[in-house]
Amino acid sequence: MNFQEIIVATACALLLILLVAGGTIVASSKREFAGHPKGLYVLFFAEMWERFSYYGMRALLIFYLTQHWLFSDEDASVIYGAYTALVYIAPVVGGYLADRYLGQRKAVLFGAALLTCGHFLMAFEGDPSLGQANPMINVFWAALAFIIVGSGFLKANISVIVGQLYPRTDVRRDGAYTIFYMGINSGAAIGTIIAGYLGQTYGWAYGFGAAGLGMLLGLIVFAVFKPLLEGKGESAVPEKLAAPFMGIKFEWFLYLVGLGAVAVTWWLVQNQAVVGSILGVFGALLVIYVIWTAVTKLEPHERDRIFAAMFLIMGSILFWALFEQAGSSLNLFTDRYVDRQGVEASIFQSINPIYIITLAPLFAGLWTWLGRRGLEPSAPAKFGLAMVQLGAGFLVLVFGAQAVGLQNMTPVIFIFLIYLLHTTGELCLSPVGLSAMNRLAPTHMASLIMGTWFFASATGNFVAGLIAAATGSEAASGEGAAKETVLAVYSQIGWIAVAVGIGVVVISPLIKRLMHLDTLRDEDVGSDLEGQAQAGIEAQEAGVHPTTNR
Repeated sequence: MNFQEIIVATACALLLILLVAGGTIVASSKREFAGHPKGLYVLFFAEMWERFSYYGMRALLIFYLTQHWLFSDEDASVIYGAYTALVYIAPVVGGYLADRYLGQRKAVLFGAALLTCGHFLMAFEGDPSLGQANPMINVFWAALAFIIVGSGFLKANISVIVGQLYPRTDVRRDGAYTIFYMGINSGAAIGTIIAGYLGQTYGWAYGFGAAGLGMLLGLIVFAVFKPLLEGKGESAVPEKLAAPFMGIKFEWFLYLVGLGAVAVTWWLVQNQAVVGSILGVFGALLVIYVIWTAVTKLEPHERDRIFAAMFLIMGSILFWALFEQAGSSLNLFTDRYVDRQGVEASIFQSINPIYIITLAPLFAGLWTWLGRRGLEPSAPAKFGLAMVQLGAGFLVLVFGAQAVGLQNMTPVIFIFLIYLLHTTGELCLSPVGLSAMNRLAPTHMASLIMGTWFFASATGNFVAGLIAAATGSEAASGEGAAKETVLAVYSQIGWIAVAVGIGVVVISPLIKRLMHLDTLRDEDVGSDLEGQAQAGIEAQEAGVHPTTNR
């Protein structure tokens, strides 16, 4: 058994252990497990399978575009960026429909069904010798469209349900999102290894088929264990959903709208320039709408919290634009210029989620330890630290590649180092951001703000595609020049990220004041008195105030 096969066998063993652990948690007769509602673990496993499918497919996508469909590096990077951008735009619509009509649970269930169809469609590839002349490319575009719209209904809403399991002042909230984030990355790591290995070793259909099977299992978990959610995420207007509309139930009409969105997205994903225009126009309108709502309809402290949330959202755009080089330009760099020691390049996409699984508990403990001593950085300061680490990761890779000479393969240790720094940066931003969005937004704007958070990720992903296209080196003369082009781009964006991060840290006290954490309270005090009392007891035992950002 070679090194690569050991990695795959280990991933399969971890998957089996997680399944056994999940069964044990569900079978427990207690209402909670390890201090958290059992519904959290249902969401953990549903999202784990969804990420298994998404990241398994993502690890292969740039290679599938360049090696099967024969797109150039530049075109493939722009397609990749447009696809991932649409994945993150869609939650704005899915979040709105869930808030107004469907409720988060039904939106997640519908999204999971669409995702399952999309991932299985990816397994149909046609004649590989035809490239873009292959008529099956239309099935490929359709598969991407199903995945995009399915993600729109699932992504923002499953995160919102996590927050609904806890009172807004409950000190367990950040810990819950960290556990949830570990579920995301367990699926991402295992899916990347298994689907990546199957796709690059036995054929694309095997890798994408494994991703489809994972999504099907996620759909089953969420549907079967609905009672453990304790009624969270249900529609606020069930009578509206049951009412007739155009000859059918309004609920079914909304599902037909979702299928219509698949058809529109099928066209959009083939026209990447249009996606960029939509991002610009729709992004401006979304920001204006959120700010207008905050100014005209919210009391001063809630308004200021929305302003703080918007600052964090805007700051995350640059982070994701650079971080998301992982699936495109960094994936290609690893394949072409790194001494991989026989391991398929797609499997290196598992390094980031494996680091997260390892480091997330340490970071959660670190924030608690610092908080007890009054030293924990605020959410805005953590964002600045994230940016500094992100930039440092690129600079370390550039240093390593240049140290051994452009004519030589870059030692694989520098790939591990860039992912390490990017992961520690991500842990300072992403779970903290998810928790901050849910905490800072009023209940009636929760899914909208979470959707706006994902819209920022969409913008970042599209910009990531443009940056990756700039590293495309068909015009460069020779492999050394091609490698130098990539490293020049990485050096530039690395220094920009470090400078921006330092600036965010400097102004973070001003943003923290806008969060008004000292006046943050649950809106429904009557129903949350018990939860608030328990949160206060736990906070006093921990030596922290229950309204601080933890």
